[in-house]
Amino acid sequence: MYIPHTESEREAMLSTIGVKQLEDLFSNIPSNKRFPQLNLPEAITEMEIFSEIQDLAWANNTTQDMACFLGAGAYNHYIPAAVDSILRRGEFYTAYTPYQPEISQGTLQAIFDYQSLITALTGMEVSNASHYDGATAAAEAITLADAHFRGKRTKFILSPTLHPQYRQTIRTYNQGTGFSFVGDDQDLSAAPDSLSSLIDENTALVFVQYPDFFGRIYDLSKLANIVHEAGALFAVAINPIALGMLTPPGEFGADIVTGEGQPLGIPLSFGGPYLGLFTTRKEFVRKMAGRLVGETTDSKGQRAYVLTLTAREQHIRREKATSNICTNQGLMTLAAAVYLSLLGKHGLRQVSELCYHKAHYAARQIDKVAGYKLWSNTPFFHEFVVRCDKPIDEINEHLLEHNILGGYDLGLDYPAMKNHMLIAVTEMNTKDEIDSLVEILAEVSHD
Repeated sequence: MYIPHTESEREAMLSTIGVKQLEDLFSNIPSNKRFPQLNLPEAITEMEIFSEIQDLAWANNTTQDMACFLGAGAYNHYIPAAVDSILRRGEFYTAYTPYQPEISQGTLQAIFDYQSLITALTGMEVSNASHYDGATAAAEAITLADAHFRGKRTKFILSPTLHPQYRQTIRTYNQGTGFSFVGDDQDLSAAPDSLSSLIDENTALVFVQYPDFFGRIYDLSKLANIVHEAGALFAVAINPIALGMLTPPGEFGADIVTGEGQPLGIPLSFGGPYLGLFTTRKEFVRKMAGRLVGETTDSKGQRAYVLTLTAREQHIRREKATSNICTNQGLMTLAAAVYLSLLGKHGLRQVSELCYHKAHYAARQIDKVAGYKLWSNTPFFHEFVVRCDKPIDEINEHLLEHNILGGYDLGLDYPAMKNHMLIAVTEMNTKDEIDSLVEILAEVSHD
């Protein structure tokens, strides 16, 4: 452990606060609870601990060492070097919440740019900044809908093809609320329009995913109209990369758009930190959790940025807050803003098209292999489901021996989909990697 203070400095600090030794600071803690003995190894040098940690790190397999076909909500995309370079600038890397706009203009502008880019991407009117991940952003959509209807509508319809972790988080958030969550026990092969039969006057929100968890693309405009005719809200969880080539949800009637921002310049990082996207219509802005940066002019008429709206629970109106979420994933929003700025509209479309075409090439080749069959003929983006004649863990273990990270075992979340694999393909996967995947899958089938 690195301790920066000398013995004389510690003595001076203790003397200043009127105690003789460090242990005196813990006198209010019962003696039998003080200084528990931890089962720690003997101390080692900095050089030794560095070597040990490096050995542990090298034991991990990463997407730099393996061909990755695993997605299910987190994806291996190329991240331009400029993203990390800007993130590591001291004024961003160490910045805290921008309470004082006069000394936080750079941070506020970065957040404003992020909000502007995300609203343009989703076709919505306002974006917050931000949430922890796609799952918590989805849960906040439920909170907004409840606040909008002031508790008078308590039924929430969740698509069965909304990410399983999103649905789990939604239910965790809302334990004890009396809300009714229905819909996710419906037929997995059915189109989202089938949810319309569940809509009634007590429905607050209908929540779908676009593309859905299985990668399929549906026209959601008809369902959006049915939802609105019933007076309910329509929420859509998106894959931001897919919106490089798909119609933005704001154009087909979404009231709330959430999503996982990890594909936008954020590495996989063994699970985080990630970024929860949340956008909505202007009429719901005061029911939206998180904070909103706005652009104005200062006393000299110069452009300036301020916290236009901020989470009330941080201040004096906590009892009127819609949520306890107030943290802005600052570095993550900055990464997304830099990534989108670097790619631009045409660059993002190019990435989307690369994902799309490579995934469809992979799907066609796998479908030709004995023992594997595409589960659905519905149009898809860059993920697709393959029905396999052997257990997925057995297939993935064999792929791993050939430095290939296989797809997601859908049987983990959908018991009826035992021996079904969700395969993701991004712009990072070369034709050789895809051909190698197909070759190894054929080997497994013949074993």
